[in-house]
Amino acid sequence: MSRDDQSSTKVGATIIPVTPFRQNCTLLWCEATKDGVVIDPGGDIPLVRAAIKKAGVSVGRIWLTHGHIDHVGGAAELRDVLKVPIEGPHIADKFLLDHVVESGCHYGMTGMRNFVPDRWLEEGDRVEFGQLAFDVLHCPGHSPGSVVFFSPEMRFAHVGDVLFNGSVGRTDLPGGSHAMLIKSITDKLLPLGDDVAFICGHGPGSTIGYERASNPFLTGNV
Repeated sequence: MSRDDQSSTKVGATIIPVTPFRQNCTLLWCEATKDGVVIDPGGDIPLVRAAIKKAGVSVGRIWLTHGHIDHVGGAAELRDVLKVPIEGPHIADKFLLDHVVESGCHYGMTGMRNFVPDRWLEEGDRVEFGQLAFDVLHCPGHSPGSVVFFSPEMRFAHVGDVLFNGSVGRTDLPGGSHAMLIKSITDKLLPLGDDVAFICGHGPGSTIGYERASNPFLTGNV
């Protein structure tokens, strides 16, 4: 994927499905500088490293959308390998990061480590790589500390497990709330604009406009 913003800066992206959950670990990079970020390295770090090498980019940080095992299981390992900081999620997901090993064992995933990110993210923060900047939106519901990364200039977002193509994040895990999730989507994501394209944590991406018009969880058909 490459998209132009108003200053002709481009972003490149590669999705690396990882873990038995086939989570969309995402490598984004600035085409102008070849500086990049890995979002949600849930596991299978050799695959992630191979994708970085193939793209020919330099990863300077790791971003986490939330604390569930399939999104964070490989974060500590990748931080050690790349020697880069971890940014996110919101501190409300600390209870999940404190139990990564336990959660991994529950799902038969080994080699995981508990960790603390180098930077907790808050509503209104900005995160950057290369010449690209993203706004941080705190969108609780799927988990208490879920965040979304949004680039107003490129009309592009990474929404983690908050919103999916045709669905929304599950809310039956500890700290989840369906009412809060729908409020986050309604108050934070839908106002971004129908033209905004997004990558999500599982499956194919979509646009805000398509989901507003057809997603049964948003149209009242569920």
